[in-house]
Amino acid sequence: MTGDPFLVAASLSGAADAEWARRAADHVDVALLGGVALDAAGRAAARDLVARGRDEFLPADPLAFVADQLDAVADADAPVRPGINVRSATLGPVREAAAICADRDAVCEVNAHCRQPELRAVGCGESLLRDPDRLARYVAAATDAGATTSVKVRAGLTGVDLAATAAVAAEAGADWIHVDAMDSEAAVGEVASALGDAPTDATLVANNGVRGRETVAEYAAYGADAVSVGRPTEEPPVLARVADAVADWRTGALREREDVGDAGSEPEQEPEPGARP
Repeated sequence: MTGDPFLVAASLSGAADAEWARRAADHVDVALLGGVALDAAGRAAARDLVARGRDEFLPADPLAFVADQLDAVADADAPVRPGINVRSATLGPVREAAAICADRDAVCEVNAHCRQPELRAVGCGESLLRDPDRLARYVAAATDAGATTSVKVRAGLTGVDLAATAAVAAEAGADWIHVDAMDSEAAVGEVASALGDAPTDATLVANNGVRGRETVAEYAAYGADAVSVGRPTEEPPVLARVADAVADWRTGALREREDVGDAGSEPEQEPEPGARP
């Protein structure tokens, strides 16, 4: 990728709406709302998740919700580029959501990440990682609609070659590969190597445990172009600390400060278990 490193607010189920994006806007460059289930099968799975206590977005009209939420971010004049993380068991709604995003210069993120059994059972979320050809069709549907297209993926799945799958998504047209490292930061390096060998210019966004300078520097060293935060969007001191580290990354000062230490900074904390995917 060419361009400066940037910071993404990653979607949080049932929480990442326009108001959430506005609260984070002073610190992040991109805010990915959602995730939002678009089609009947995905929405049925989301209702099952709500029934067992999980927070989910279940608007009456999911595509209208996508448009309204993206417009609400723009109407607030928030200094952040919006996007939306979408789940669907079928291609058509992804194409429609991507067209809505394209009209607003928003990012459409294909969710190949959620691990809940209800979503996997209908073909959403991480089930796409086990069928790279199907994932490629989802990516192509979004990119053909004109949207900047991100794919959110997850490391650590038995039987899944994540680096190869990421390369397939990139070759299908994905602009961003958004990797949840799942406590295996080296997976980001493997994806970076695969993308470097592919005939694409996809941006690699690293996610998981990003809490400040040390973790930003680690992902930068593994070859990430950007980083994302999920729950730290709801922890202002942590979000500010990460934003400061990304700002130093842009100027080339991240490594300098890492080498000399940062005695006045708050120490990074281990991420809490049970993060919302």
